[in-house]
Amino acid sequence: MKVALLGAGHIGQTIARLLHGSGDYQVTVMDRNAQALALLAKEGIGTQQVNTEHQPALAAALRGQQTVVNALPYHLAIPAAHMALEAGCHYFDLTEDVAATKEIKRIAEGAKTAFMPQCGLAPGFIGIVAHHLAKRFDELHDVKMRVGALPAFPTNALKYNLTWSVDGLINEYCHPCEAIHDGAPISALPLEGLEHFSLDGVEYEAFNTSGGLGTLCETWSGQVRNLDYKTVRYPGHRDLMMLLLDDLQLKNDQQTLKDIMRRSMPATMQDVVLVFVTVSGMKNGTLMQEVFARKIFAQREGEQPLSAIQITTAAGICAAVDLFREGRLPQKGFIRQEQVALPDFLANRFGQAYQQSRQVESIG
Repeated sequence: MKVALLGAGHIGQTIARLLHGSGDYQVTVMDRNAQALALLAKEGIGTQQVNTEHQPALAAALRGQQTVVNALPYHLAIPAAHMALEAGCHYFDLTEDVAATKEIKRIAEGAKTAFMPQCGLAPGFIGIVAHHLAKRFDELHDVKMRVGALPAFPTNALKYNLTWSVDGLINEYCHPCEAIHDGAPISALPLEGLEHFSLDGVEYEAFNTSGGLGTLCETWSGQVRNLDYKTVRYPGHRDLMMLLLDDLQLKNDQQTLKDIMRRSMPATMQDVVLVFVTVSGMKNGTLMQEVFARKIFAQREGEQPLSAIQITTAAGICAAVDLFREGRLPQKGFIRQEQVALPDFLANRFGQAYQQSRQVESIG
């Protein structure tokens, strides 16, 4: 399969190496950063310098490709999807942006090719897990999805290091959050709904953020009492972010906040991804709860050390593309994450990254 991979950042490079290394994909990485492309070219991976924000240039580059894998910032998802449609390509991305996903769903209506956004960790794998658990219940009460990409060794007041896109981070902190409460769809405020919990002897907090539950509200509408998604951080992070975004009004000057974070907050490759899903309801007349909880750690060995967020995000989208290639997913139109069977995902050669993690508590 010929794949045009848009974006040669940390996640894009990981995706490129996984797909190229499998031997089943002819990958061409497209980016305007010549230095990043040169690193991949040395490894025998196809590259093409393209201004991915210039639609005519991108449209020309996509001609002759079969599949577009988009690892660009979230604000480029809609134009990239339009260009994929124009080129007659299948389309996969990592976006957590709700508005982008709704537009991509509209683009996919009547399309002869497939469009599958939200293929990362959250949205992505977390929705696959939640849907898998939810289907086991006769009557569904509560679905709680919690995900955190955290530094293994927090040292600053925010107890946070940059582990992924600053643009994506601030976007999910500033936009309304879809949820279902008492059977009705609601729009919750970001950073609200604070809760605390312990897992594996570590204290965490969780709060509302936008986009993580993907299309599950629509899928389970009218069938669940409560469904929500929250981001996990170490205790104290939420209060300081509210100070920055609300009290100091940086939500109205997001570029300044992003500049501050990039300048003052170190990135880290030593991170841990926490996945925690609880589902409760009735089974055979008994109130039951099922839990899926895992921690995925960075891989420090090898020529290219990988952060946990690189591992989990790249595994998500590569597994989706691979399952699609194998015919295990619909071959045209809009594809939801919950259409991926969890056993298929975990058995996939890329999805096995989640199997190799330390299982705090899990079910198959």
